[in-house]
Amino acid sequence: MQFVVKAYDGEGMLEKRMEVRPRHLEGMKRLLDHIICAGGILDDEGKMKGSLMVMEYESRKDLDDYLENEPYMLEHVWEKVEIEPINVVIANKELVNQ
Repeated sequence: MQFVVKAYDGEGMLEKRMEVRPRHLEGMKRLLDHIICAGGILDDEGKMKGSLMVMEYESRKDLDDYLENEPYMLEHVWEKVEIEPINVVIANKELVNQ
């Protein structure tokens, strides 16, 4: 199953996000088989205010298990997380930007 995950940072979390980001990116590298695409959600000034991930897991429970150990979740960077199942039609598995 494929899921879109939209996770929004809490107010004033940019500094904490940047502190935790290396751990988050390291975790993402271990999950490449599950990631269809991922990136930061930007505000009008181009600063990160959240994350968007399109993920593929066998089940919603498997996705939830990953999220329980996601550094941005553990460190309370993300305040609101929205998850919806989707049907990906086109995907490109290339690392574009870090």
